[in-house]
Amino acid sequence: MIAEPDGPEDRLRRFATIWSRAVFPVTSTSSTRPEFEEQLLPLARRLSEALRARAFDSDEGRTVGAALVEAHCTDPEALSRTLDCVDAYLVLYCGGDGDQEDLRARCARLQHAMAAGFARALRRRTLAEQEAIAQAALKAQGVVAQALHASEARFRAVFEGAAIGIGMADLEGNILQVNGALLRMFGISEQALRSRNVMEWTHPDDAPQTWRLYEELVRGEREHYHVEKAFYRPDGTVLWTNLTVSLLRDADGNPQYQLALMEDTTERRLLNLRLRYEATHDALTGLPNRTFFFERLEKALGAGKGQRFGLCYLDLDGFKTVNDSLGHAAGDRLLVEVADRLQSCATAPGEMVARLGGDEFVALTTGPDTQREVDELAARIMNALLAPISVDGRELTVRGSIGIVEGPAGERSPAEVLRSADITMYRAKSAGGNRFELADPEADARAITRHGLTTALPTALERGEFFIEYQPLVHLGDGSVRGAEALVRWLHPQHGVLGPDRFIPLAEHTGLIVPLGRWVLEQSVRQAREWRELHGGAEAVGPLRINVNLSPCQLTHPGLVQDTVDILERTGMAPDALCLEVTESALIGADDDLLKPLRRLAEMGVDIALDDFGTGYSNLANLRRLPVSILKLDRSFTQSMQQFPADPVDLKIVEGIVSLAHSLDLAVTVEGVETGAQADQLRILGCDTAQGWYYARPGPPERLHELALVDATG
Repeated sequence: MIAEPDGPEDRLRRFATIWSRAVFPVTSTSSTRPEFEEQLLPLARRLSEALRARAFDSDEGRTVGAALVEAHCTDPEALSRTLDCVDAYLVLYCGGDGDQEDLRARCARLQHAMAAGFARALRRRTLAEQEAIAQAALKAQGVVAQALHASEARFRAVFEGAAIGIGMADLEGNILQVNGALLRMFGISEQALRSRNVMEWTHPDDAPQTWRLYEELVRGEREHYHVEKAFYRPDGTVLWTNLTVSLLRDADGNPQYQLALMEDTTERRLLNLRLRYEATHDALTGLPNRTFFFERLEKALGAGKGQRFGLCYLDLDGFKTVNDSLGHAAGDRLLVEVADRLQSCATAPGEMVARLGGDEFVALTTGPDTQREVDELAARIMNALLAPISVDGRELTVRGSIGIVEGPAGERSPAEVLRSADITMYRAKSAGGNRFELADPEADARAITRHGLTTALPTALERGEFFIEYQPLVHLGDGSVRGAEALVRWLHPQHGVLGPDRFIPLAEHTGLIVPLGRWVLEQSVRQAREWRELHGGAEAVGPLRINVNLSPCQLTHPGLVQDTVDILERTGMAPDALCLEVTESALIGADDDLLKPLRRLAEMGVDIALDDFGTGYSNLANLRRLPVSILKLDRSFTQSMQQFPADPVDLKIVEGIVSLAHSLDLAVTVEGVETGAQADQLRILGCDTAQGWYYARPGPPERLHELALVDATG
């Protein structure tokens, strides 16, 4: 066995040694191999540090690639061997004990950056050399013209010594002279080359203006032109060149010869094509990536009148479970198989499949009849996913949700189309997945509005856009106001006043419900204090109590009890001035850990109300262990009491709930009371308090104060 190097520096030098041995044979340098290794050692150190840096910086890779060119490693084989060496040995010798998957990903990105830096530096060097040669060649034009009359030897020295290919022809295109560099570029003898005419060197990839410029030059209408041109070699391969053609005039200024300067750009072009492919294709699946897809989508949306497009946005259902249970390597193999199946679904002209990232894929179809074609494409995709995929000996069932957007070209931007497809895909996923849905502008608008509200929530709380309305709680026995429920509202700058149903679910989803709930609680308790001070403790009314709703997210927040205690202490209010309302569904199956904060609050004297009672399908036996003192009966049980006669079944249900509650020493509050007959019936059934539009709609705090004063004064 080969002994491993002792320390990081030894491993780094070993990597530099391997690198120098691989690259030195294809490097044009006067240095010895050990001297060349010392040149590579700082570059190896930079790669090692970039690989293990806390914050990854791909610029280090580009810097190292450029340094290779400065070290005269300009042969494309030098870059290829360097990338192979980095791929095979950088993580092995310089990775340390870090996450191998992350190090391999960083190593791949460093390789791409090195290739980009190498190509950029090589291009700068080549352009500089080309410019110098071009300048020399332009200066040589006068020398050549004079040499024809005076010094053939001087012209021959310039002609043969040039590093780029040079050829001279008459105005009919007959080749007169070529230098050795040009012969080597074409791989042909001088005799064979001189037997050709310039007009024979056409190529299918010639730019449309190439031969127009040539005709203008030989007619004497222009002095020179520069184009990128391809030539066929005798063996059928293609030679790509930067071609500069100049007109040579005689002593009297008449056109006489044409001079061609050719730089071989074949290797650089192949490197650029390789880099372009890597930049526009997904490394894992080989499919076009997001960049390539957006280019195609933009082109499709910019097509002429009468053209349409269809887009399928696919997200795999439950892919995260595969990664979590089988590992990311298995997940990658699954994605590769899915990509192959999707590729087989989009083979018609105008169709393509791309991977946007993760488990998200898109399929695009274009043409005049995409309304039918996109539905067929989505159906083919769903069918392609039916067969299980074998990964590590396991048969995995793959399903997907697809959002479809179809329409005429020229009406929407790529970002708008993709956003609509994304929204539609999540609508399909919310409906159970394993299906496709068509885009709906109204659903898109609702989703965009929800997203806008979600992003505006944090700043809305900071800007004070929330306010609270209060709905009175009335005692059914004497009609007195006993308190109020605090109901938060959002005064949105664009949408106006929004009820809690519009933003509370969003606040719960983002976690903002905790600071928002704390703000509502403090504002409500302060308002209850103001009411008590205004009433002066009037005995006829009794102390007004404030009811505040708690969301399930607040129930699990560890600071609930302490926040409540702090607010009561800061406002100087007793715990019995506060009632916290918790929905019945939030307490279904609640364990002791969840109930512990509520028990502590109840022991302090805070009332706990079980809101929307009767809708959560809870076991009535659970009431014995819940720390509640009030049941708030859902309005669904009392709606029939707005009519006469009331539904006898509802009467029996309410009567039974009230009897059960009172036997457990629980008070009963009824929501949604809208008529006097309803209020009378509930009073007869024994309900304690009620709230609803019959008494008052939610409003500002001073309205409740006025209602309470009326009750107090009779």
